[in-house]
Amino acid sequence: MTLGPLMLDVAGTELTEDDRRRLSHPLVGGVILFSRNYRDPAQLEALTTDIHALKSAPLLIGVDHEGGRVQRFREGFTRLPSMRTFGEIWNEHPKQAKHLARETGYVLAAELRAHGVDFSFAPVLDLDYGASSVIGDRAFHGSPHTVFELGQSVMLGMKDAGMAACGKHFPGHGFVVADSHVAIPVDERTLADIAIADLVPFRLMIEAGLAAIMPAHVIYPQVDSLPAGFSRIWLQKLLRKQLGFDGTIFSDDLCMEAAAVAGGVVERVAAALDAGCDMALVCNRPDLADEVLAKLKVDWPAPARARLARMHGHPHPLSMTALRESARYADALHHIAGLGMNSGNLNLAADPTDYCARS
Repeated sequence: MTLGPLMLDVAGTELTEDDRRRLSHPLVGGVILFSRNYRDPAQLEALTTDIHALKSAPLLIGVDHEGGRVQRFREGFTRLPSMRTFGEIWNEHPKQAKHLARETGYVLAAELRAHGVDFSFAPVLDLDYGASSVIGDRAFHGSPHTVFELGQSVMLGMKDAGMAACGKHFPGHGFVVADSHVAIPVDERTLADIAIADLVPFRLMIEAGLAAIMPAHVIYPQVDSLPAGFSRIWLQKLLRKQLGFDGTIFSDDLCMEAAAVAGGVVERVAAALDAGCDMALVCNRPDLADEVLAKLKVDWPAPARARLARMHGHPHPLSMTALRESARYADALHHIAGLGMNSGNLNLAADPTDYCARS
């Protein structure tokens, strides 16, 4: 059995019969978890074990766990800083900023892997133009090369813990003000303008071995009339061919407002996959998930299946007990202690809709 092209969510802290039915469908290859799926560490580990046991080829389990205001699991997990924290440190102490970013990436990934989560949709590689509220302090910095240096450090820390990284939001969401969860952002810049700025961190991260990318639900009309996640120009001509990316492409949540330009949910999923996404996310709408499972017809290429398989976390991760006894984890916690305490908005009520990928 191979992984299918859909990533869905589940209702609560344990699987319902409806969850099991949906996740057992051959079109499903992954599950994204939200804060509503978390009560405590033991419950999370039991939930991920149940999810992985549903199929002989275990489903991928992903989560938006970036740090700052986008951290799905809090109690029992280390409070992680927003990525802007490292950009602020970089301005005075670049070497220290890179070290702390790598240590944070390690803690982020080691704790998730200890609880059965395969990967996080992180890091954010958007530039901080000071314009986008939905990106805001999730971005490292306004300098493309600084974003690369810090993003690579987080990626290397995640790799140290046995986890692949997923950079977002290609080719860059930071310049537009509109929030793609509730509107359709449009970036009027030319490809040349984007290439010398926003594309730089993605290009360099690809050269450094980035495993996965999530495109933005943003329209760049100087390049294509479709949002990047539905665009063969962005995903196949530019990302695959020109930038040489051979990793996994995840769509952003296709239930977001900006995805509506592609039509109904089945049309959105088909359009995203046809454009070049390897996995399409349908979140927070079980009725729409059922519609896709019932109606989607897709010819699923072997290369896409192989790319998805590489997103599984490294086998046999350290348990939390073993982590707490390891010098590597203790050192990382010591170095990042206090960084997350005043990072972003840590009030769970500030994210009531629990958007997929907050991305």
